[in-house]
Amino acid sequence: MSSSAAGTAAAGDRARADGLAEGIARLRRALRRGARVADPANTLAVAQLEVLSALAENPCARPGNLARALNMRPNTLTTIVNALAAMGMVSRSVAADDKRAVELAVTDAGMQAVHAWQATNAAVLHLAPAGQRRALAAAVPALEALAAAIDRLADVPAPAPGPASKPGPHAIR
Repeated sequence: MSSSAAGTAAAGDRARADGLAEGIARLRRALRRGARVADPANTLAVAQLEVLSALAENPCARPGNLARALNMRPNTLTTIVNALAAMGMVSRSVAADDKRAVELAVTDAGMQAVHAWQATNAAVLHLAPAGQRRALAAAVPALEALAAAIDRLADVPAPAPGPASKPGPHAIR
C-alpha cells in the first residue's frame, strides 16, 4: 500500500471512529422525522423548506446562485420555486442591475413557514435532557465554523473535466 493510500485509509478509520459525520447525518434524519411527527399539518417538502430557508438567509438571490449554493440542478430549483411561488411563499422580481436577471425573495407567508419549521425543530431538540442540551448549545459555534468552512470548500470552482483533473476515490464532489 502506498503512503498516500495508507494515509487515506487512516483518515477514513479516524472519521468512522469519531462518528461525527454519521452522528450529524443521523441527527438530521431524526430531526426531519421528528418534525414531521410534531407538525403533521406542514405539507411542505424538506427541499422546499431548504429553498425557503436559503432565501431567508440570502434575500434577492438569483436562481442560478441559489441552485449552486444548495447543490441542486437548476431545473430542480425552478420546479421548487414555481411550486413555492404558486403557494405565495416566494416572489420573483427583475434584478436592479440587470433587467434580464431574476431575483427571488421569501414572502411573508414563506417566512412564516420558515419560522414554523425552525420552531418545530427547536421543540423536537428539547427532547434532549437539559445537560445534553447545554453541551449541544456549547458546540454551536464549532458547528457554525465547520458549516462556514464547508461552504467555502463548496464555493471553490470545480476543475475542468479531463485526465489531469480526474478526482480520486475520496475526493469531495
